[in-house]
Amino acid sequence: MTKKVLIGGGSGLVGKRLSHLLQEKGYDVWILSRSSNGNKNLIEWDVKNQKLDPKQVEDFDHIINLTGAGIVDEPWTDTRKKVIVDSRTQSTALIAKAVQHNEKKPISFVSASAVGYYGFVTGEYIFKETDAPGNDFLAETCELWEQSTEEIKNMGIPTALIRIGIVLDKNGGALKEMAKPVKLFAAAALGTGKQYLPWIHIDDLCGMFIHAMENKLEGPFNAGAPNQVNNKTFTKILAKVLKRPYFLPNVPAFMMKLILGTRALLVLEGSRVSPEKIQKTGFEFKFTDLEKALREIYS
Repeated sequence: MTKKVLIGGGSGLVGKRLSHLLQEKGYDVWILSRSSNGNKNLIEWDVKNQKLDPKQVEDFDHIINLTGAGIVDEPWTDTRKKVIVDSRTQSTALIAKAVQHNEKKPISFVSASAVGYYGFVTGEYIFKETDAPGNDFLAETCELWEQSTEEIKNMGIPTALIRIGIVLDKNGGALKEMAKPVKLFAAAALGTGKQYLPWIHIDDLCGMFIHAMENKLEGPFNAGAPNQVNNKTFTKILAKVLKRPYFLPNVPAFMMKLILGTRALLVLEGSRVSPEKIQKTGFEFKFTDLEKALREIYS
């Protein structure tokens, strides 16, 4: 019998690719959406007003939640910060409330989180899942995000948390933005260039979600490739792959702060994370070398 998977946030960059890969594996994939538009595989929900019909989520074997407002899209005003946190915690709360009503529960739940959990700290230390959360806004967001899954875990449903790094895909996300100046012959490291980029190829990330789902994994797992590089090295390799020169001096930190305000933290600082925990469960990365990953993306 075909297994059914329900995805919250399925229309985003990762959600679309994940849906495709799940369908290739023979899963019946459904998406939680603000509007169903009469589409068969869309289920309507309203996170803000906490509306989701429990009957519509009763027959799913697995639920994956990727829902979350964009971190980079707008300045971090108090209002925007609330939207960022609520979109993550309230979507999980709504799923929990709907599942609670049903006798048949999913056999696994997988939630997105982010490596921002550890805070944005530039240095050689490699963060593991046992490390404490950081103390900046994004670390606090990730901590609340992960805490919101406790209700689901308390129902006896195996619950995994995938702490996502920098997702590499040419169709959107960080790489699309990072490639723009490089393509315009303006490749340059940002700030000191020493900040780490815990990168992961989109197919490895989606593979990790599927692996966690199928194996009913529990707890947090870092989603960053084994060989992480700093901003300067990343930019040099990206320029090489895109056949562009790398000769410009670093972009000063103050310029990034003028452009991005408090969000400059996202590009001026960065931590290393260890993927060892998920590897010990039998997960194998397809892309461990940055240059090979970028060549595959741009081939």
